[in-house]
Amino acid sequence: MLERFKVAKASEIELLTMQAKDRSLPTPWKGVRPNFLQAIKRSSPDEPPAIIAEFKQASPSCGVIALGLRPEEVARQYAEAGATCISVLTEEEYFQGHLSFLHQMQSLGLPLLRKDFIFHPLQVIETISTPASGMLLIVRLTPDATLLRQLREQAESFGIHSIVEIFDEEDLKLARESGARIIQVNARDLSTFETDRQACLDLVKLKRDDEVWIAASAMDCASHVKEAQAAGYDAVLIGTALMKEGKPGDALQKIVSEL
Repeated sequence: MLERFKVAKASEIELLTMQAKDRSLPTPWKGVRPNFLQAIKRSSPDEPPAIIAEFKQASPSCGVIALGLRPEEVARQYAEAGATCISVLTEEEYFQGHLSFLHQMQSLGLPLLRKDFIFHPLQVIETISTPASGMLLIVRLTPDATLLRQLREQAESFGIHSIVEIFDEEDLKLARESGARIIQVNARDLSTFETDRQACLDLVKLKRDDEVWIAASAMDCASHVKEAQAAGYDAVLIGTALMKEGKPGDALQKIVSEL
C-alpha cells in the first residue's frame, strides 16, 4: 500500500513541479499558526493525554466512513467536545480528503495537522500555503534520515511541526537520526494494515525526556486512551471511532467524559 500511496501522489507532485518551473507555486499562509507541540505537551504524567481528533471520511482499511459532513461543522463539534488539535486527512484517492479542508477548519483556532503522504519538498511548500500547524512524515514512506530532516526543517522554518510516524524500533532509529521531536506510533502496519495495540504500548518505553509521543490507530474508547496515558503517551489520535456514526462531536464527548 505504501507504494500505491506514492503513486497516488505522483500527479500532485507533477503539478507542483510544473508550478515551480512557472514560478507559480502557492505562497505561504499569512495567518497565525497555533503551536502544535505546545498544545500536546503534558506538564505531568497525571494530566490526561491531549486528544487529536481526526476528520477522516474514508480509508483503505474501512472503506467509506462518513461522507457529507462539513469540515467546518466537524471542527466546531471537536472544539466544543474538548479536542486539543484536529488531524485533517487531505489525501484524495484513498481517504476522500482535500487540501481545502485545512482552510475550512482553521477558524476555531485549534492546531491543525495535515495528514497525508508527504515525501517531497514541493509537498512541504504546498503545506506551508495552508493553515496547518503540523505535518505528518512517515518513516516507512521516507526511510532516509537525511531527507526526513530536510523536510522537517523546511516545514519548521515556517512554524509547522513535523509529526514523524513510526511502527517499530528500526523506524524509531531513523526518526531520531532525522532529529524528530514529535514521535507518532501507528499501531497499524501500513504494509499489511494489521494492528497491534500492545506493540504500540510497549514501544513507548523507549521514549526520551525531550520527546513528545502520540499513540495512533486502534484508539476506539476511553479505556484505550487511559492505557496509552498509563504507558507514557502524551497524546492520542482518534479518527474512525469518532467519525463512523456520523456524530463526531458526540463520540468525542463520550470519550472525554469517561476519562
